[in-house]
Amino acid sequence: MCGILGLAGQVPPEGRELLRAMGATLGHRGPDDAGEWWSPEGDVGLGHRRLAVIDLSPGGHQPMADASGQCVIVYNGEIYNFQDLRRELTARGHRFRTASDTEVILEAYRAWGLDCLRHFNGMFAFALYDRGQQRLFLARDRAGEKPLYFRRTPASFCFASELKALMADPACPRRLDLEALNFYLAYGYVPGDRCILQGVEKLPPAMGLTYELATGQLRQWRYWDLPEPDPGKRADPEQLAEEAATLLKDSVRLRLIADVPVGILLSGGLDSSLVTAMAAQVATGRVRTFTIAFPGHGALDEGPYARLVAKHWGTEHTELAAERASVALLPELARQYDEPLGDHALVPTYLVTRLIRQHATVALGGDGGDELFGGYHHYNFLQRHAGLRRCLPGPLRALVANAAARFLPLGFKGRHHLMGLSGDLAWGIAHVNLFFDARTRRRLAPLLRDAGEEAVLLPETSRASLCRRDHSLLQQATRADFRTTLADGYLAKVDRASMLNSLEVRAPFLDHRLVEFAFGRLPDELRATAEARKVLLQRLAGRLLPSTFDAGRKQGFTMPLATWFTGEWGTFMEGVLAEADPRLLDPGMVRQLIAGQRRGYANIDRLFLLTMLELWRREYQVSLP
Repeated sequence: MCGILGLAGQVPPEGRELLRAMGATLGHRGPDDAGEWWSPEGDVGLGHRRLAVIDLSPGGHQPMADASGQCVIVYNGEIYNFQDLRRELTARGHRFRTASDTEVILEAYRAWGLDCLRHFNGMFAFALYDRGQQRLFLARDRAGEKPLYFRRTPASFCFASELKALMADPACPRRLDLEALNFYLAYGYVPGDRCILQGVEKLPPAMGLTYELATGQLRQWRYWDLPEPDPGKRADPEQLAEEAATLLKDSVRLRLIADVPVGILLSGGLDSSLVTAMAAQVATGRVRTFTIAFPGHGALDEGPYARLVAKHWGTEHTELAAERASVALLPELARQYDEPLGDHALVPTYLVTRLIRQHATVALGGDGGDELFGGYHHYNFLQRHAGLRRCLPGPLRALVANAAARFLPLGFKGRHHLMGLSGDLAWGIAHVNLFFDARTRRRLAPLLRDAGEEAVLLPETSRASLCRRDHSLLQQATRADFRTTLADGYLAKVDRASMLNSLEVRAPFLDHRLVEFAFGRLPDELRATAEARKVLLQRLAGRLLPSTFDAGRKQGFTMPLATWFTGEWGTFMEGVLAEADPRLLDPGMVRQLIAGQRRGYANIDRLFLLTMLELWRREYQVSLP
């Protein structure tokens, strides 16, 4: 796991100093080594910060050139099938000088060109400069586990793993993008190619990009997508369960390959427990597991569930009993999340990855299991109410939705689901996990009030556009979650929190073979129904986990934020929001949210989202339009 960065095109005279300044902001991503490379012409500079995981020798140093010196790469991530690819390429006549997966990417590019991407099984973001073609080639993994930001001008191009590196350039404008703000207030993250700063973009997951130095032409393309559901004959459920087990076991086996200590982030939920079970079967030594517990906080305390699984598989288990975390963490995390994220689970994620880093450099987690196998409660809810939607006439549904928007306060359970009744199934899916609806966003953010109704509704319409009517409701919902909430919310949360602690987190469920199996092969009834979730994985749990394990329980890493709000956390958050620029956040609306939380409405997540936005704006001195 590493940090990458680069400059290309008309590089300013101070380009070398700028590249080093950008790299200094990414030291947490790679504390083991640093390097830079410049083309003889001085028009391309590549920088790298290294966290050594595979091939700890100096041979793994980056930027890395191929034997001819014509291709140079900086790379963040892991190619899990690099050993198989190395053997294949060796048989084709390629020669290797190192034991690193970085060199495998270089040789794969020499063998297959831009088409090399389809050969990789891994999580990655890389930039490869081909001197012969005068072309910079960037790519990002299929699920979006590793980030990649870039900024282009008519004469130049720059990129980095994190936004803070681009902001090290004085020429990079620090001006809030209103469209991105609208998405952030709606869902708590900025999706796709958008960025919270004007003039900056993200390379979306499963995308490649080329930048031609001679012409300044930039081209992007999608090299992979979710498969179409198989409409053919349904396979036997036991056969499918066996196939899923085989795929997951092999995925875990590949992700245990490292030249450093490896552990498992065990939450006590179904996904991470299955990862633990598979690891215990394929690991060459005793598996190490880690969890964070909140004693005295009932369902939020993962400790007993994680201990049950750890004992069953005989892992070496370490548990952090978290007391009330210091609120001083929030400014530090706002600095790290240089594109703000509204998920308060970033706090316990940071704490548990800090714990694991004391014992391991790599950790396996359960991310992706919910999207692949139907683990979220809203998959049940949407299917239970699909019939109601069909029975109610459109005008009546619109009346109910409008009444919910006008008369139910924020934090009232089910409010946004009722608002989603005004449209089709896709519109209902767009209102799942919505923090602030369009009407509320106009009231909350004065900068959005003059944008017009169509512009303010963009987040909902954009998410609804991901849903295809020829797909089942469950396929629509899980695909939308995979493409947005997972990539831009949950995976970004894990990447930034873990990399702040210089820990590499790997996600076995996001092996593309398993993703294609879940979305292409599994019928809905083996994923989620109106009453059940993770039907197929629960079959596996019956084989692999203790008989007393509650496979239907849904709880990830989280914290008792509502309780903490009554103490110093609440005082701190209220203080931050009281000082927010009134052009960004309407003071009256903020006071209403706080009052609603005190009256028992569920506004704590919204208040956290707004607090992180304001802390981020202050930290990076971002101006408003």
